Amino acid sequence: MLFVFYAFILISIIQLIFYLGVFGAFAFAKNPKKNNIKLNIPVSVIICAHNEEGNLNEFLPSFINQTHPHFELILINDASTDYTLEVMQSFQKKHPNKIKIVNISLDKKKFGNKKHALTLGINAAKNEYLLFSDADCKPISKDWISEMTAHFSEKKDVILGYGAYSKINNSWLNKLIRFETLFTAIQYFSYAKIGLPYMGVGRNLAYKKSLFSNNKGFANHKQLKSGDDDLFINANATNQNIACSLYKDSFTVSKPKTTFKDWILQKRRHISTANHYKPIHQFLLGLFYFSQISFWALSILLIIFDFQLQTVVLILLLRISIYYLILGITAQKLNEKDVIIWSPLLEIFLILIQLSIFIKNLVYKPTHW
Repeated sequence: MLFVFYAFILISIIQLIFYLGVFGAFAFAKNPKKNNIKLNIPVSVIICAHNEEGNLNEFLPSFINQTHPHFELILINDASTDYTLEVMQSFQKKHPNKIKIVNISLDKKKFGNKKHALTLGINAAKNEYLLFSDADCKPISKDWISEMTAHFSEKKDVILGYGAYSKINNSWLNKLIRFETLFTAIQYFSYAKIGLPYMGVGRNLAYKKSLFSNNKGFANHKQLKSGDDDLFINANATNQNIACSLYKDSFTVSKPKTTFKDWILQKRRHISTANHYKPIHQFLLGLFYFSQISFWALSILLIIFDFQLQTVVLILLLRISIYYLILGITAQKLNEKDVIIWSPLLEIFLILIQLSIFIKNLVYKPTHW
C-alpha cells in the first residue's frame, strides 16, 4: 500500500496544479471593465437547423429583436424533413431585410454533416464578423450581439462565449448536464486564459470570416461529422487572437436533453473529436482526466484499507476545499451557482460516464450530428 500512498500524493499534487495553476487563472482573474462604447460593426448571425420547426418558432424572435444596429440573420435549412424551411420563410416575409435563407435540399446534401451546411451559410454571409448559435438556443439579452462582438479588434479574431442550458427542477439529469457544461466552460476559458485555447461551443461563438477563409474552413476535418466548433477553434485560435466574453448579457441558454440516452449520444459525438486536438491539448486534457479518476480511486482504496488515514483525509479535504473554491467563483461568473452544492457527487458520476463513453467510442463511432 505504500506505493499506492505515494501515487496518491503525486496525483493530488497534479490535481492541485490544475485547479490552482490552470483553472485558478480564470477563476481569480478579474473581468475587464465593461466597455460601454459598442463597436456597432456589421455582423452576420448564423444558425443552422435540421428539423427544428418548433424551436425556430419559439426562439427566432429573440435573435430578430436584438438591439444591435447592423446585423443580418443567416438561417440554414440543413435538409430538414419537417416544416423548418416553411417556418424560416414565414419569418423572412416579416423581416425581408434582415433574414437570408440558405436551403439545402435532401438531393443536394453532399457530405452528410453540419460543416457543409455551415460553410454554405458562411459563404452567403455579407459581413466579416460572424456570430454563431443553434436553433434550440436563445440569447438571454437583447444586447447579445453587441456584447459578443464588442471584443473584436484588429488582433482579436475569435470570441468565446458561454452557452448555458436551461434549468429543470427536480431533475438529476439536468443538474448533471448543467454541471458538465459548467466544468467544460471552466476548462476552455481557463486554457484560453493561459494562452492555450483549445475549443469553443457553437451555440455561442464568434470569429472573422477572413479567418475561416484563410484557413480553408473545415477542410482539414470535413470528413468528421462533428467538430465544426471545437476543431476549428483548436486549429486556428492562438494566445494572441482570442478573447472571452464573460458578461451575462453575452450568454445564451439552450434546451437541455431530457433523456439520458439522448444526452449520452450528444456527449459521445462531442468526445469523439478530442483525439483530433493538438498533441499538447490531448496531453493536458488526458492528464487531468487521469488525475481525476485516479485521485478518487486511490483515496477510496486507501480509506478502505485504513492506510495513512489521517493524511489521506486531510489531503482529500484540502482538494475538495480548493475544488469548491474554484468552482464556486467560476459558477458565480457564469451564473450556475445552484449546481455547486452537488458538485462532488456530480464530478464522480461524470467521470464514470466519460469513461464508459470513451470505451464505447473505441468500439464504434457515433454516426449522426
